[in-house]
Amino acid sequence: MFKIGTLADWFGKGIVEGIRESRRCGAGGVQLYAWNEFDPRTVKPETVRAVRDTAGECEQEVTALCGELGGHGLEIAADNYQKIDYLKRVVDLARELNCRIVTTHIGIVPDNGDSEKYALMKKACVEIGAYAASCGAVVAIETGPEPVARLRAFVDACNGEAGGRGIGINYDPANLVMVTGDDEVEGVRCAGDAIVHTHAKDGRMNHFAGPGEVYGLFAQGGIEAISKVSAWFTETPLGQGNVRWLPYLRALREIAYDGYLTIEREVKENAAEDILTAVNFLKSLLPQI
Repeated sequence: MFKIGTLADWFGKGIVEGIRESRRCGAGGVQLYAWNEFDPRTVKPETVRAVRDTAGECEQEVTALCGELGGHGLEIAADNYQKIDYLKRVVDLARELNCRIVTTHIGIVPDNGDSEKYALMKKACVEIGAYAASCGAVVAIETGPEPVARLRAFVDACNGEAGGRGIGINYDPANLVMVTGDDEVEGVRCAGDAIVHTHAKDGRMNHFAGPGEVYGLFAQGGIEAISKVSAWFTETPLGQGNVRWLPYLRALREIAYDGYLTIEREVKENAAEDILTAVNFLKSLLPQI
């Protein structure tokens, strides 16, 4: 029904060893970050070969590449030429690994579809989506910065203009629970067949700061800055937060999603232990769906 994956980088042992760790903990796939040594603009051919060979040896499907744009995503016109080019290169790198999904954060989609920022972000995603579709790939925008209904409408608008389905959704239920306050179960039904990949993450909201505050901080300081804001929300091991796992997974089944539940654990201490626990947690739930 569903396949279980991990994010190699969060094992804290480098990309190749992270793939091996993914197999050791019982997962069937692994997502990779397209940054640092695996940045498509600078990656060495031997590194790509090592990643591809290790994934094959460890029977790990590459579930997706994460093309992290940083900063304000696609919200600033002067930055977008470079960022669009980067995402296209991530798509190309994904194809070398027999992978068709690239995940990313694009910033906060405005609620005003007539605003200049909305038009700017849409124009960028239309170009990205058209390129991805021509390669048989999908660039999946991660949930969290806006309500799911708004994101789904934006995805449909981009694909409608591009004439394909090159833009999709990477569904992260914890982002909705921790930041947006959106219903993570009903959101699945709203996003529907636009969901091409998911992150299995958990957490709870401590205080509603609003997506603008949270993702504004992320834009300035990245994941490190976000991880320190415990007054706003707390990321937890799977099953210890407020994500309603059984209803959530049943909703995914309802929409006929059959892809990966890719475990994301954005902490430095005990991450590997928490990932193993998460794999076992998900495996214990699957028979109940």
